[in-house]
Amino acid sequence: LAEAAEVTLTIHDVRGVLVQTLTLGHQVAGVYESRARAAYWDGRNASGESVASGVYFYTLTAGEFTATRKLLIIK
Repeated sequence: LAEAAEVTLTIHDVRGVLVQTLTLGHQVAGVYESRARAAYWDGRNASGESVASGVYFYTLTAGEFTATRKLLIIK
């Protein structure tokens, strides 16, 4: 994270349906590699149910920065 910012991670399925939103709050600038400091999704939807195997997309938003990447869940 290049500079301090409010950070949010959203997960969508292949149809574009929102599965989960993780609000990580205000984060200081730095490298977040350990599970204790990194954005972490436990594979559950907003209702707390485990999601099915398949392709999902996550979007990380930190201030003005936004990046979307593909994620594969295999059970």
